[in-house]
Amino acid sequence: MLHKLDFIQEKYEELSKKIADPEVISDNALFQKLCKEHSAMEPIVAKYSEYKDIKKRFQEDKEMLQEGGLDDEMEQLVKEEIKELEEQIEITEKELKLLLLPKDPNDDKNVIVEIRAGAGGDEAALFAGDLFRMYTRYAERHNFKVELLSANETGIGGYKEVVFMIKGQGAYSKLKYESGVHRVQRVPQTESGGRIHTSTATVAVLPEVEDVEVDINPNDLRVDVYRSSGHGGQNVNTTDSAVRITHLPTGIVVTCQDEKSQIKNREKALKVLRARLYEIELQKQQSQIAEERKSQVGSGDRSEKIRTYNFPQSRITDHRIGLTVYKFDAFLDGEIDEMIDALITNDQAEKLKAAGE
Repeated sequence: MLHKLDFIQEKYEELSKKIADPEVISDNALFQKLCKEHSAMEPIVAKYSEYKDIKKRFQEDKEMLQEGGLDDEMEQLVKEEIKELEEQIEITEKELKLLLLPKDPNDDKNVIVEIRAGAGGDEAALFAGDLFRMYTRYAERHNFKVELLSANETGIGGYKEVVFMIKGQGAYSKLKYESGVHRVQRVPQTESGGRIHTSTATVAVLPEVEDVEVDINPNDLRVDVYRSSGHGGQNVNTTDSAVRITHLPTGIVVTCQDEKSQIKNREKALKVLRARLYEIELQKQQSQIAEERKSQVGSGDRSEKIRTYNFPQSRITDHRIGLTVYKFDAFLDGEIDEMIDALITNDQAEKLKAAGE
């Protein structure tokens, strides 16, 4: 690890000189590229510098003890500092290992979230609505922007399907662990016997994809326009502004009717299509390394339930890491950081373990 850190520090110093070079500054594309590399290395170099300072103090204290000549009080102080420095070295080494882990290239991207009602009829649709509100509130708490792309409402406050974008630095790094089947256990309002029903909703979290990342052949698309339905004011049912795009090679169908402009709806639909196609390619790559990765966190596998929301017991359990939280109302109001942080920590631990192996 130390050899790798020395190499990174040398590279960082070289880049520092280059981005100060007038010739490099005049080449905007090169300058931006080098600045991005430099910025990515900065936290590693800063932490490595801190690590070396701690190691130096540790070594100096050890030598001081070996040389002798200290009175009892001073010797005790030095021994206590050595113990503290040992703990700091251990903590800093772990932090460095985390910083050296390969970063997910999608982490800083905006996300497209797709929530669909699963088994359970109207109750599943209501639960999909609960999840939509939960993620919306979470986004608001983090000053992320939410943009609705499409929604198929049930008329009783639920959704058969809702697709929306969350824009903000690092949105994908936080929300990527939410992909999967979410299960709810509660007594529906229409249930006179007080029996608990189990329903599900699926959540897909896709990184926003730039045009250059997914090549879509226009000849592979069938675009249909039709009149919007649902809430929308005077424009609804008067103009053909809604757009349905079918990707013929895969059969993927995307609809968007949120905007009054057909052009804007088309742009949004293409954005969702691009993200779904990118997700397919990502799934292919992940399936190839699935056997090597023991952790399923963040794998995108939606075949099994990942979390249960139990209303009668006011508990939420994530089955991947065995964590249960009892801040039920706060959780559904978007306070999901404790769960997300635990999932991130678990993922990092699994990656560190794999790197060690």
